[in-house]
Amino acid sequence: MAEIRWTEEAYRWLRDIYDYISADNPIAAQKVISGIYEKAQSLSQFPEIGYRYREEEDGEIRILLYGHYRIAYQIRSTSSIVILGVFHSALDIDRYLP
Repeated sequence: MAEIRWTEEAYRWLRDIYDYISADNPIAAQKVISGIYEKAQSLSQFPEIGYRYREEEDGEIRILLYGHYRIAYQIRSTSSIVILGVFHSALDIDRYLP
């Protein structure tokens, strides 16, 4: 099983998503954040379930879908996965993952 780490930027994205949704519905916001987190946790057992985004020097970047969100993560080794960010599907992900 791989260890999953979240970057500070990924946590910021989660907080922003929560804040945006909770302005109208705090319960729905909590459900979305929990769903994103649980989906990301599945990477510990199945790190390659997301589609390949691109190859980097320090590991492959993949995208895992959850509803209207894309969870960007990097497989650094067979035992290390880093969550880079969580993006709404309407956003141009290339702007955020240079």
